[in-house]
Amino acid sequence: MTEKARNRLLSLLWLCLAGAAATAMAFASIYLYLKPGLPSVESLRDIRLQTPLRIYSQDMKLIGEFGEKRRNPITIEQTPELFIKAVLAAEDSGFYSHNGVSIKGLVRAASQLLQTGSIQSGGSTLTMQVARNFFLSREQRFLRKFNEILLSLQIEQELSKDEILELYINKIFLGNRAYGFQAAAHVYYGRDINELNLAQWAMMAGLPKAPSTYNPIANPTRALVRRNWILKRMLELGYIDQDDYKNSITAPVTASYHGRDLDLDAPYVAEMARKKAVELFGDNAYTDGYQIITTVDSRLQDTARKALQRGLEAYDTRHGYRGPEQRLDAALLEDSDLLVDLLNEIPVLGGLEPAVVTAVEPQRLQVQLRDRRVVEIPWENGLDSIRPYLSENARGPRLRSAEEMFAPGDVVRLRRVEIKPEPNSETAKAGNEAGAEDPFEVGDEPASAEQETAQPREEWHLAQVPEAQGALVSLDPEDGAIRALVGGYDFHQSHFNRVTQAARQPGSNFKPFIYASAIEKGYTAASIINDAPIIFEETNLQDVWRPENDSGRFLGPIRLREALYRSRNLVSIRLLQALGIDYALGFVERFGFERSKLARNLTIALGSSALTPLEVARGYATFANGGYRIEPYLVDKVLDVHGQLAYQALPLTVCRNCPEPGSEQLPLEPVDLLEAQLERDVSSTDEEPIELRTLPTAPLDPAGEQARPRAPRAISPQTAYIMDSILKDVIKKGTGRRALVMKRGDIAGKTGTTNGPRDAWFSGYSPYLVTSTWVGFDSNGELGKNEYGGSAALPIWIDFMSAALEGLPERHLPQPDDIVTVRINPKTGLRTSRSGMFEIFRADRIPGRETYSAYQPIYNGDDKDAANDEQQEKALPEELF
Repeated sequence: MTEKARNRLLSLLWLCLAGAAATAMAFASIYLYLKPGLPSVESLRDIRLQTPLRIYSQDMKLIGEFGEKRRNPITIEQTPELFIKAVLAAEDSGFYSHNGVSIKGLVRAASQLLQTGSIQSGGSTLTMQVARNFFLSREQRFLRKFNEILLSLQIEQELSKDEILELYINKIFLGNRAYGFQAAAHVYYGRDINELNLAQWAMMAGLPKAPSTYNPIANPTRALVRRNWILKRMLELGYIDQDDYKNSITAPVTASYHGRDLDLDAPYVAEMARKKAVELFGDNAYTDGYQIITTVDSRLQDTARKALQRGLEAYDTRHGYRGPEQRLDAALLEDSDLLVDLLNEIPVLGGLEPAVVTAVEPQRLQVQLRDRRVVEIPWENGLDSIRPYLSENARGPRLRSAEEMFAPGDVVRLRRVEIKPEPNSETAKAGNEAGAEDPFEVGDEPASAEQETAQPREEWHLAQVPEAQGALVSLDPEDGAIRALVGGYDFHQSHFNRVTQAARQPGSNFKPFIYASAIEKGYTAASIINDAPIIFEETNLQDVWRPENDSGRFLGPIRLREALYRSRNLVSIRLLQALGIDYALGFVERFGFERSKLARNLTIALGSSALTPLEVARGYATFANGGYRIEPYLVDKVLDVHGQLAYQALPLTVCRNCPEPGSEQLPLEPVDLLEAQLERDVSSTDEEPIELRTLPTAPLDPAGEQARPRAPRAISPQTAYIMDSILKDVIKKGTGRRALVMKRGDIAGKTGTTNGPRDAWFSGYSPYLVTSTWVGFDSNGELGKNEYGGSAALPIWIDFMSAALEGLPERHLPQPDDIVTVRINPKTGLRTSRSGMFEIFRADRIPGRETYSAYQPIYNGDDKDAANDEQQEKALPEELF
């Protein structure tokens, strides 16, 4: 080598060394500049992935999810191994061999940049993607890239490969608000990640590169190309064999959008629980993965929703058909796509589907559904019963032809009815001969193949979304746990929760609290009060007030028991006047009512103070549990993202096994006589009080009740027992007689209707549940002259409580000490040794004996009860004020 060549080589060497030194110094300078601003990698160990708030029923049915990001974190052990290989094949096949940075990938990215003048790929490893997703932005700047490289090197030093991969699997954005592959599996396939097949895993592994471009829902063609490329890479890398590849590459694209499927339709409950979560945890409630377990029972909740919807629809049907919801231009019928778009903008309410009338004939309609299906509505599927709505008190005549009301372009509502297949005649006949209860159950022979494969058929019936609204709430009277709550016909129609937000006048539904105050003060169920006209002249009642019973009739002197179950207004007012308003208001507070919400005048005897259904239900719970005041609650407990307890409710709970200060423990021993003896006429001449015995059942005792805060006693057990007996008479022979259809002796309650009528109520209970129902208009409009608590609200209560109590044995309140029964003259309320009726009293309030010489028997219990029952059927409005 010549001297000249040697010098050139040395110069080149020094130049390279200088360049390397300069490069090293540049990188060192960048490192020293960026190092102070780099976040701590150790924080990744404690990272909290943003996980939405989820709300469940007591039996763990999902009823709500709140949060911007769908995420279901899983561990690396829970992730299928073949899916992990699909991700590595798509994103970073050298993941387990590099130190966080792929020089080859960076060189390739730099080369693409030089050749095209723009960034084509980032050359990022999975570790670099973790660094970017947790700590950095996606902005394409060189400074951010240097930060990403430095962070990746740190991450590789402090975390294991599996820890890094687990962070990636749970953090990466995959479209449709899904973060992490488990959430994406639910969004695109409606299943857990470990339930998918190889083709689906490869499809999902292709999403991180560009979730919008390779979205199998929005862009199935490009997504399929990406999926097949990943499958080929898996084959080349030896992750799968040739058979796996062939089977998967021909698989069709099966992805479709799966919104988070809720197990239970309870949006009013979910919204209440969401507010409680924010109250407890602030805005972190939406991101920290809390799970709220409510007190709601899924079976009761579903029953309550259906009962309220059926009741409102029944009320609506009684008042006539208002016509189509909308009338579209008939020209729109030519554009099927536009028609479908318009229908999809109309929400399904109460299960009633919107549809557009496409053709009308005298005895049928042809309509198009949102899914483009065209179905027929024959005359007998709701058209034959249509009577046009004229007003709340009037309907027009039945339609003679569908053409009188409908035209093409009308938007109507339909109810889907499933018709189960009938058994074939021979099988049914054989079943009848064999004595089988079910025609499908014939001896030991199996059902035929035809029966096993027969599918239900569907019919569509014309329907209408009710304008009236309603509410239903059901509580456990032992601790106030809300078991079911429905705040309106449909949450998508109105988010206004009428259970907690609608303060309405309860009417006669409030009377039991006034009567309880009278019994507590010294009145008895046999006290005589005059049902006669009365006039008040008071300035706070606008000069002159002439209350009356709605029927305009007066019964004269009447027992307190009968006055309540017949809902006599004048008796309630006289009773309150005798008690004094201040005393009554103070006593009513014991049931949990706020005194400030109650009118300070005699109209409170008729329920003039606005209250919510939840407040009324809480009050009735005191009668149901034997005299204790409970507080309703919805959230039982809250679990954090790790399943650890973050909140536990400690409700006030009835504790009958806890000795009460200054009083004896209530007896729980069952005895043998039926309470029906109260109603039976007797001819015995015994004059001494007879101890009353109750049904052979004991009260409900919640598990662990002694560990919970004790519910305070609101009224004496004797008062609660007497009131329970009177409220059972409301069912047996009063304004709640419709509930006799339930054939239960342990139910009690009271109707309520306000002037107009505008509000219809029924609140009632068994020892298992206390339930309040309300029906009315949000606008406070009138319900119609023939609508009362017993006709509008009570059927909803019966529908719900019949299902709720099905299969449960009857229970009755335990008989407290100092309760006796005596025979009285029902006309005078005095003790008698002649034919009369049983009544229950506190031992220290037994009435005196009547003077027989002055007594003229004018009453036969059976005959008068029958007459009064018939009279009551004709005069339900007597509960109005």
